Amino acid sequence: NEVIWAVCLCPKAFTQNVKCPSYFPLMFLSCRYLSIAESMEATDVLNPSLNYGIVVDCGSSGSRVFVYYWPPHNGNPHTLLDIRQMRDRDHKPVVKKIKPGISTLAQTPARASDYLQPLLSFAAAHVPRAKHKETPLYILCTAGMRLLPDSQQAAILEDLVTDVPLEFDFLFSRSHAEVISGKQEGVYAWIGINFVLGRFDHADEEDATVEVTTGSQNQQPISRRRTVGIMDMGGASLQIAYEVPSAVTFSSPQEEEAAKSLLAEFNLGCDVEHTQHVYRVYVTTFLGFGGNMARQRYEDQLVNSTLAKNRLLSAQTGLSEDKPYLDPCLPVGLSDTVVRDDHMLYLRGQGDWARCQEAVRPFLGLHNGTMSPRGVYQAPIDFSNSEFYGFSEFYYCMEDVLRMGGQYDSEKYSRAATDYCTTKWSTLKQRLDSKLFSTQADLSRLKYQCFKSAWMYEVLHSGFRFPTDYPSLKTAQLVYDKEVQWTLGAILFKTRFLPLRDLQQEAFRQSHPSWLRSSFVYNHHLFSLCILVVLLAILLYILRLRRIHQREQRQAEALDLLWAEEGEALIP
Repeated sequence: NEVIWAVCLCPKAFTQNVKCPSYFPLMFLSCRYLSIAESMEATDVLNPSLNYGIVVDCGSSGSRVFVYYWPPHNGNPHTLLDIRQMRDRDHKPVVKKIKPGISTLAQTPARASDYLQPLLSFAAAHVPRAKHKETPLYILCTAGMRLLPDSQQAAILEDLVTDVPLEFDFLFSRSHAEVISGKQEGVYAWIGINFVLGRFDHADEEDATVEVTTGSQNQQPISRRRTVGIMDMGGASLQIAYEVPSAVTFSSPQEEEAAKSLLAEFNLGCDVEHTQHVYRVYVTTFLGFGGNMARQRYEDQLVNSTLAKNRLLSAQTGLSEDKPYLDPCLPVGLSDTVVRDDHMLYLRGQGDWARCQEAVRPFLGLHNGTMSPRGVYQAPIDFSNSEFYGFSEFYYCMEDVLRMGGQYDSEKYSRAATDYCTTKWSTLKQRLDSKLFSTQADLSRLKYQCFKSAWMYEVLHSGFRFPTDYPSLKTAQLVYDKEVQWTLGAILFKTRFLPLRDLQQEAFRQSHPSWLRSSFVYNHHLFSLCILVVLLAILLYILRLRRIHQREQRQAEALDLLWAEEGEALIP
């Protein structure tokens, strides 16, 4: 009812991007919900105006195919294509996954196209047959393929480029199959999240904006809607990506050289002459900084340092259950063991969150006060005018047991984490059995929650130097109730020039409509006249041949008659 009420009150907001009067407070909220509802509907494959695109994500553990669609561009060169994930008749996203990863074909690259055949057949069955030849297909390989030698990467890609077009009619060329860098993957993820959040749309009065300076010379700063930065902590790695709206200055040539590999400037608009959608994004990945790998590095150091101290002091700490090492990062009363090679270290949880913070901080590897790779360069963040989303471990740390996912408040988070760590292990297990935690929580989460909550806090505040009173960080697992893949950002970037082609064709038709019509009519008549002239020429030529043939026949008959008369005269 709210949506219908809003449309009735202010229908122009849906069709003309017009701002409603202030006394319609629910207008844009309703419009947003309507847009979300529309995106959940089954894709109308009978609509001939829809366009389609396919992205195959070839990851380390498996490959997934995503099918996207978009309606015709609205004609405004400053707006992007409205790309959405395709949904089947059951309203489910058109996605299919296979295992293992494509990198397992390093020794048998000729099987690469056969490996992807189930995914491409799945996509082909969902995209209307008549649209296949104009549907772009992108095969993008990530972490697993990056680890292979260049020669093996090239062999797998060559098989795809050669054999895929033999079976499928998609718009696919050599440039559509590639191994993308971690930087590209981070940029695509950033694009996807901001697109879904509507941060590439035109800014309204109530929207937060930033002043942006691009790399173009003599270009005045432009004001546009503020984008969001993203932080994603997995099990093995940590990634951060955010826009750097102001011009970047460097303190040394070395810093400038290092920044080149971490900064990406690109134009999402369909026309390179327009800078409305030029973005400068800082993106980097920290291998070994994921929650699980950080714990592993921490345990490695515990084993090595404890054994070394025991040898130095002739002590027995951690070598037996009755003399365990007191780990501040495990809940109170939890007993655990760490095995490295032929050494076993016995641990007992101390549950001291403040000491745990101090213990994990050295693993950030801070250089010059920053957590940037090798301490060379980290792009500045305007904490007074920015917004960030934290995914994966950022969300799990806050939600799975603390049940406070969403808006981040460092004071409340610290208090909740401290209380959790000091809770007895037996009590935590009882709460788990009583289903007081998230359905995602398990014994492993309970066991390492204290460590991971301290690690997340230190990454955020000591590593990336977020102020403890920073008000604009949200942790999330889904955006508008759906998981946003980097593949959405990839197809947005790959298809960014398609609207320009349509706009140019439309502009040509509009600027020369009468000429086109008269030209068509003129050419049509000229062609008909040419055919008529040719036919007449052929007819005249046939008639001429016929007359010549008749004349020669009469002359032959006359000659025969003459010979006959002369022959009679010669007969005695």
